[in-house]
Amino acid sequence: MRRTITVAHAGASTYRVTVQEDGERTEHEVTITPEHVQRYAPGTTTKRLLETSFEFLLDREPKEAILTQFELPVIERYFPDYPRKIREMV
Repeated sequence: MRRTITVAHAGASTYRVTVQEDGERTEHEVTITPEHVQRYAPGTTTKRLLETSFEFLLDREPKEAILTQFELPVIERYFPDYPRKIREMV
């Protein structure tokens, strides 16, 4: 399975994340602030945190199950281990 995660800044605190997998793609609009980066993965970049967060999500659910629009902390609501795991992953 070939997977590509692309992150593009869409203005202000909004990023467009495209997941391409097996010839199909999904697009997601994610709001992420500097405070979110500091909370979940201090010392990394917004882009890296988003890429890694999508890797985390894709390890747990298909790309089609990921919300099309959300704020980064929403991940923690669905996956309580996110804060701990994401620090290990970045």
